[in-house]
Amino acid sequence: MQFSDQSSEESRPILTWKTIMDWAQTHYRDRIFRKDDQIPVRPELIYLVNQGAVRLVSEAQNQTKDHSLVESTELDDLESVEDIERAFLGFISAQKPFEVLSHSVFTIQAYAHVDYTQVAWLYWQDLEQWPDFRQEIYHAFRHQHQRKLLWLSALGQRRTIDRLTSFLTLLVEEYGEESDLEYCLPYTLTHAQIGSAIGSTRVTVTRLMGKLRRQGIISIKDDNSICVNSLKEIKNSRRT
Repeated sequence: MQFSDQSSEESRPILTWKTIMDWAQTHYRDRIFRKDDQIPVRPELIYLVNQGAVRLVSEAQNQTKDHSLVESTELDDLESVEDIERAFLGFISAQKPFEVLSHSVFTIQAYAHVDYTQVAWLYWQDLEQWPDFRQEIYHAFRHQHQRKLLWLSALGQRRTIDRLTSFLTLLVEEYGEESDLEYCLPYTLTHAQIGSAIGSTRVTVTRLMGKLRRQGIISIKDDNSICVNSLKEIKNSRRT
């Protein structure tokens, strides 16, 4: 169990996750997906990512092609607008749960972000046989809700570069891994996916990513994963 960083190892039901995954396999409730495969999801089910990573995306019918709300500095960067508008919503990493909600305006889709992503699914009533695990699920969803509030706060900033910096920082804080005192995303993201998340375009994100690299705020590893250099100082200060 790795739902909460605040839970002590002693308090976590270490064997429960394996027990549930074994149960899911026995009941044909799990599946392994390849990179970018769409994962069938629907409301009222709980999904457990056993390995790999899931990418959540909202999809909505594009009602207008009016670009009046786009910042004037980005008008030259506008790309063709598809009938379906997609926005990257975040990752669900291994040993984390997620659920999707029903909405009349948009739908939420899930995709395997890396090869060999394994996902299991359960009904809420299935959790009655594992009450401690059910409480961990509740705790994990509360944590995800708190992160969404931070995400919304970051995306509410007026300047695109501020939204981009905050977005990358939140991602690396949530999912980043330490390597040689660097804190980097373990998964790659395209500039188009980043643009969809912060309400900008691929061309603008590419330009601003270059600016952040020149300023030393971020760095890009050989595998194209993103590192936020300011997190080094933040993490180091917490250790002292």
